[in-house]
Formats: sequence, structure tokens, C-alpha cells
Amino acid sequence: MAAAAPHLTPVTLELGGKSPVIVAADADVEVAARRIAWTKLMNSGQTCIAPDYLLVDSAVRDELVERLVAETARMRGGAGGGVRIVDARQATRLAGLLADDHGGTVVAGGTIDPETRTGEPTVVLDPRPGSRLMTEEIFGPILPVLTVDGVDAAIAHVNAGPKPLAAYVFTGSSRTAERVTREVPAGATVVNHLMFHVLVPRLPFGGVGRSGSGAYHGRFGFETFSHRRAVLRKPARPDPGIVYPPYDGRTERLLRRIF
Repeated sequence: MAAAAPHLTPVTLELGGKSPVIVAADADVEVAARRIAWTKLMNSGQTCIAPDYLLVDSAVRDELVERLVAETARMRGGAGGGVRIVDARQATRLAGLLADDHGGTVVAGGTIDPETRTGEPTVVLDPRPGSRLMTEEIFGPILPVLTVDGVDAAIAHVNAGPKPLAAYVFTGSSRTAERVTREVPAGATVVNHLMFHVLVPRLPFGGVGRSGSGAYHGRFGFETFSHRRAVLRKPARPDPGIVYPPYDGRTERLLRRIF
């Protein structure tokens, strides 16, 4: 951006961030758990729009966590051990997040092995909001779950931090969905699912604030990465004299109609 600024060159940045999942008390918990587990397992959680942490209403928290752990095990086909981490440096970073004094309770998984570059799918219940788990982008198979007392508290928590690349909300209420969409600034909002917006080429994809700027996909991609310059070519001949002054009254009226 610094290099582009002196030339006023447009820049598109997709920077990721901590994409939250709000689970309201009226959500379909079974479906929410299944979809959260599925998307968090994709590429071992190493995608820019992976669910980074959950904000779950206290009324459904225990059921959601239980189903989330069960769905994760089921989707892995009973396989034990860890999932693949891209390299030893990232595995070491993830292990450090868990070793940090986060104040939460590990309810599933908990082992990250930098030597083998693997990590267990891990669920951490109620870590401190100021811990590294809750302030740094995870980009791996660790999923913190924070208990909240309703949608108000969930929205306040998200808006207290940097704007996310994506915000997800599970709810049975159109009013709640509209409220989260309206009150939580994010690169995108997905209701009752996760990550699917990136599969729609007609939707702009990008961040806002610290999660990025600009957008791409479809028409938006052409506008982001290209400058569409108008080019007109005319032959030298014929060169009709009607376009040049001095004009008589008839010619002037004609040119006014044209221009």
C-alpha cells in the first residue's frame, strides 16, 4: 500500500482475520454443529474464511459443544491423532497458542506436534477474551467457544475487535439474521452456513478494515485488477468539413443535436 499510494494505484488486499460464528438460542443446533465441524476440518482449519471462534448462547452451549465434538469425530471416520499442519513453524505457533495461559478448558483434542506437523482438532471452552487464542488469527484446527448471554453480547464482542473477513450467524429468526448483518461490519455475512459465499462468483469477495480492502470475483475481479481504458480509432479520411467552424445556422443546430 505504501508503494502504491504515491501513484494513487488501486490495491486489493485480502488479509483474513478472526471470523466469528454467532450461535443464537433459537438456532438449529444439530445443523450448526455439523456445518461448523465440516468447515473447520477443511484443510485443517487453514483457510482464510474458516470459523475462528464461536460465540454461543448459554442456553444451547452444552448441546452445541457435545454435538460439535461428536460430529468432528464422525467426519474423521474414527481416525485418531492429528490432522496435517502446513509446516513446523505453523505447528509451533499453534502449540504456543494452546500453551499460553488462555484460562479456558480443553474439552477435545489439545495436542499439537511440531515435529510431525500435526495437530488434533481441539475445542477450548471459554478462554479469556484477552488471551492469544482470542486475539490472534488461529488458522489451524483449534476452535475456541465463548459462552454469551444472548445476541447483544455476541455483537458487542465482535465489534470490540477488528472487523472480520466473514461473520457467520446461526439463528431461526430473520430479525436476528438481519440485525447481525446490519450491526456487525464484515467482509461478508453468511446466515446458517459458513464459507459458502466464496463459492458464488457473482458475489464480491474481500475484507473490510484490517481484514482487507477491495473485492474480487466475477465482474468485481475485473474492476479490481484491471483499468478499463476507452480506446477510439478514426481514419484520417474522409474528413467532413461540416465539423469545423464557421458554422451556418443549420449546421450549428445539427451539431447541437449530436453533442
